[in-house]
Amino acid sequence: MSIDTIVWSNFFIQLAAFAILFWLLSRYAFKPLFGVMEKRRQLVQEQMDNAQQNRTDAERLMEEQRQALQVARKEAHDIIEQAKLTGVKQADDIVAAARNESSRLKDEAVRDIETEKNKAVASLKAEVSGLSVLIASKIIEKQVDESTQQQLVNKYLDDVGSKS
Repeated sequence: MSIDTIVWSNFFIQLAAFAILFWLLSRYAFKPLFGVMEKRRQLVQEQMDNAQQNRTDAERLMEEQRQALQVARKEAHDIIEQAKLTGVKQADDIVAAARNESSRLKDEAVRDIETEKNKAVASLKAEVSGLSVLIASKIIEKQVDESTQQQLVNKYLDDVGSKS
């Protein structure tokens, strides 16, 4: 037998065996294998879709968090500014209250001083009038009646009052 000769009977037997083997493999091996591969492909596709969805959700949530952070920063800034304004207003109120209190105390002290001065002047006038009557009566060495004494006192007080 030479290499160039083909044995056609072996060829057809091999071809028939191949066809039967192919049919058996198709029916019992390839179908389940392709089914498993298709399920695996679908599972991988679902996982990729889920991963993409999770990534989209994560990006959306991250953007929401960024916006929430910006809002929180703005609110914090507004609160700080409001606190500054409130502090300045309270400081101004405290200074104004202190000025009002000091002015009130000053006015009250001036009134007290004026009252004490008036009391002292009145007391001094009373003493001076008594002394002046005593001095006048000693100078005159006679008893002055009450109306004359009152005139002398009033004249002396007017003189003292106009000098002070």
